[in-house]
Amino acid sequence: MKAITYSEYGPPEVLRVEDVPKPACGDDEVLVRVRAAEATKADCELRRFRFAVNWFWLPLRLALGVRRPRQRVLGGYFAGEVAAVGKAVTGFSIGERVYGGTGLRLGTYAAYVALPARGPVAPMPATMDFTEAAAVPLGGLNALHFLGRATIQPGDDVLVNGAGGSIGAHAVQLAKSSGARVTAVDHGRKEGFLRRLGADAFVDYRQTDFTAGGQTYDIILSMVAGAPYGRCIRALRPGGRYLIANPRLSDMLRALITNRFTRRRVVVAFAPETRAGLDALRELIEQGKIGPIVDRVEPMEQASEAHRRVEREERMGAIVLAIEDRLEAR
Repeated sequence: MKAITYSEYGPPEVLRVEDVPKPACGDDEVLVRVRAAEATKADCELRRFRFAVNWFWLPLRLALGVRRPRQRVLGGYFAGEVAAVGKAVTGFSIGERVYGGTGLRLGTYAAYVALPARGPVAPMPATMDFTEAAAVPLGGLNALHFLGRATIQPGDDVLVNGAGGSIGAHAVQLAKSSGARVTAVDHGRKEGFLRRLGADAFVDYRQTDFTAGGQTYDIILSMVAGAPYGRCIRALRPGGRYLIANPRLSDMLRALITNRFTRRRVVVAFAPETRAGLDALRELIEQGKIGPIVDRVEPMEQASEAHRRVEREERMGAIVLAIEDRLEAR
């Protein structure tokens, strides 16, 4: 089958398209014909093995490959069709359109991926095509998790720091659909995109420090690694919630103190990836509360360029790779 592979850690140029063995479908697995896969910041970090947050570097290196990657096919999020089901699997049918995630199994930058049937795989939204659906699991599951922990009330002031990526773009929509007033923080070129998603106000971080003007918020969700913890806490109202999607070790330690001794609450728990979460997202999408966030779709041969755009934050939402099979490409 056709796949985007890499055999060494490094820059985007280490990615290449080649033929690799097609995975077998185990008794408790589903084999998915991948049609689209999101190119994520995590994929880029794994490719070069450099992370914005470094506290988990050593265990991850031991798990994924010390000198070179053990899993040569990146990709954690996908949309596609069920190609085969294991003999112990119920609830899936061949040809069914599904979307989901693979966790550290990775492998979605390939024409086929075999996944546990009880994992985060679910029927994809009927109102989306494959490329749109592939951009949902990462951002949607994280946004749903954090904003669910924040218990948004109608009229709350919510600030999303780093609103132009996958998680932020979904969070803007979810917060707005909950009745909040939403402020988006990102590069100025993303203002129009974020206002179309529902942002009521926009802050260009290059020109304005949102923590310095005296404005306070009920909820701050930050995707930006290294955001100033103390200043973000001071930008919260009493009873406010600070949600950190990329926490440093120091953030997690300071959160214990904040939660115990102040009226503000900090959430650093990582989002679980479950079928229940995907089902909830599908309902929200089909109700029109979440819309597509795809910036562009690239062919497999342009995977390096897709990674460069993600790393430079030259995107409005998600970059998606269209996955072909070798036979289909002929």
